[in-house]
Amino acid sequence: MTTTAATEAETLTFDVLVDRALAGELGPDPRTRRIAVAFTTSQAVRHDGRRGGYRNEVLSLRLGRAVGSCSVEPGALPPGTVDDCAGADVAGLLAHPLLPVRVAALDAYLMDVLPHTRADGAHAVAVPAGTSIERSRARAKTVVDLLAVAPGGTVLVVGVVNSLLAELRTRGLTVLPCDLKGGTTEWGEPIATDALGGVAHCDAVLASGMTLGNGTFDPLRRHALDHGKPLVMFAQTGSAVLPRFLGAGVAAVCAEPYPFFWLDGGPGTVHRYRAGDRAPGTGHGHPADDGGTP
Repeated sequence: MTTTAATEAETLTFDVLVDRALAGELGPDPRTRRIAVAFTTSQAVRHDGRRGGYRNEVLSLRLGRAVGSCSVEPGALPPGTVDDCAGADVAGLLAHPLLPVRVAALDAYLMDVLPHTRADGAHAVAVPAGTSIERSRARAKTVVDLLAVAPGGTVLVVGVVNSLLAELRTRGLTVLPCDLKGGTTEWGEPIATDALGGVAHCDAVLASGMTLGNGTFDPLRRHALDHGKPLVMFAQTGSAVLPRFLGAGVAAVCAEPYPFFWLDGGPGTVHRYRAGDRAPGTGHGHPADDGGTP
């Protein structure tokens, strides 16, 4: 890595990326782009054979033919948030006091001007039709394929997803589960709450895009970069944002834009990125052509 590239890797943060968007460095002036539709998706799940259930809530913003999303804790968004976002210009939402709104706005903007294309390093992978668990397991295989860790290695998983934990185990990997909610895994293992404390004890980090929305992504990315640990992101939140960090502390991304696999039983697509493949674009781009989980 050149000195310039190393410096950019160290200084690039979510806020820096927002500033670049506001300055028109990533595409059209965001003051000229307006959000047509704002909505939330609230999900409650309880599968047969599982000890417990969970809930998800996602804020999504529609810009042209693109949708940007950010997962939030259920009930965390103040009343009227979607009303504030609908019709607002992207620049205003990039300066919104709520981090999840800023994340969803940047995701929508980047999805519109820099969609997931092979030219920008994205490799489309089909997620077949099936039940929620079947589709979750298929996605898990795609995500774990991005980890360059030999059997016997240890993976810190930030954002506990049962299917991912199970897939890691089938490949002979030791799992260190971590989630801000704490608690225990489906297998009764304690879940740590301090992700940064776990980085020193693993060979690689697998983290949810939800870290963008709760403010833990940048410290985790920098910590992984400083410790030389590969960081792989699985992203429903910020699926168009996180590929911009490839080579800046992020080794790979499994990007899953809206609609997510748990919304229906039909086939879908996720997009895999690896650092070293063609980097995602950073200039005026293409036309828009496009939490917990099971």
